[in-house]
Amino acid sequence: MIVMITDEQILSASQVCPNCLMADRNGLPRWRRGQLGCGKALQQSTPRQAKIYKCQMGFNVTQVN
Repeated sequence: MIVMITDEQILSASQVCPNCLMADRNGLPRWRRGQLGCGKALQQSTPRQAKIYKCQMGFNVTQVN
């Protein structure tokens, strides 16, 4: 599941992305091969850490299982 992280809450991408011009035609982030295509990585991650991205709308985005 792809989620958006704010200072106080975690939001589902299906709540936020349908309003984004960068979303795919299903209204979801462009997630391909484990990378966010509509944002930039914020840090180098290790195998034990989740990658965190900054999307075009300014949200921090990560994938959780």
